[in-house]
Amino acid sequence: MQVFVTGASGFVGTHVATVLMEKGYRVRALVRQPDRAPHLRTLGVEVVQGDLVHSDLVPLMQGCQALFHVAAHYSLWRRERDRLYQVNVVGTQRVLAAAQQAGVERTVYTSSVAAIGVDPSGKPATERYQSPPDKLISEYKRSKYWAEQAAHKAVATGQDIVIVNPSTPIGAWDAKPTPTGDMILRFLRRQMPFYVETGLNLIHVRDVAIGHVLALEKGRTGDRYILGHQNLTLGEILNRLAALTGLPPPRGAIPVWLPLAIAWIDEVVLGALGTPPRIPVDGVRMAQQTMFYDATKAVQELGLPQTPIDQALAEAVAWYRDRGYCH
Repeated sequence: MQVFVTGASGFVGTHVATVLMEKGYRVRALVRQPDRAPHLRTLGVEVVQGDLVHSDLVPLMQGCQALFHVAAHYSLWRRERDRLYQVNVVGTQRVLAAAQQAGVERTVYTSSVAAIGVDPSGKPATERYQSPPDKLISEYKRSKYWAEQAAHKAVATGQDIVIVNPSTPIGAWDAKPTPTGDMILRFLRRQMPFYVETGLNLIHVRDVAIGHVLALEKGRTGDRYILGHQNLTLGEILNRLAALTGLPPPRGAIPVWLPLAIAWIDEVVLGALGTPPRIPVDGVRMAQQTMFYDATKAVQELGLPQTPIDQALAEAVAWYRDRGYCH
């Protein structure tokens, strides 16, 4: 089967393309800057140049039976609201419309647990829970919510789309890095004396990629599947990193008002000068929530693997160290 993948040069997309190639699919990948994705050609992926918002996507998708729409823009900087909407919402609408015109038979759309929100009861959220969009913290989360609504709308018009909602992937090839990868790097560089206590659901990034392919093969049209594994507090994650690396853990948690004040100066004052904030205000606000999720549905219906989180953390650490990120 010939499949089309957007976002294949990114963290999750690289692993999706890798797993697809291993399973015998023929992969055509949409990449904005092909010269920055030599690893895809090494895998045997057919790389085509283009982007979600400006390119004519229909001819690029022609001949493909399936689509994995993984690409998205991630930013917690409030000034990027328009770009988040254009790439994540309008881009998703354009990709899905192009897939329909090109005769693509089935699509797996990569949403996020960010679009689901946090269950105020304190229980790990399932696919059945949905936070009202105005309760979602950050323009990024709201853009992923509206992008997912575009996918549901396309399903209602007859498109065969399965939605996956990854939690927090961990592992190799987090080159940009993601906020969680950045947290691992700051730990390795000894730049994290304190932390704000929060909670995350972690999953090995390869399990996320396998979950995408399982969604194509087994997922129910219009359903969404949380691709997650283990709920851990940030303190527990940092202690695991300390045990894996031999480095000392941070000295302890600090009250949220302190980083919130620093973030406000960082984003409002320095951001006005055009400098992207190192600590976005919405990032600190999000940390006040315990972002726990329940992936039982994906495990039971798709067979989502549950690789030990310590293995994912160890692979992320090794990848950063091998490539000189830690200096």
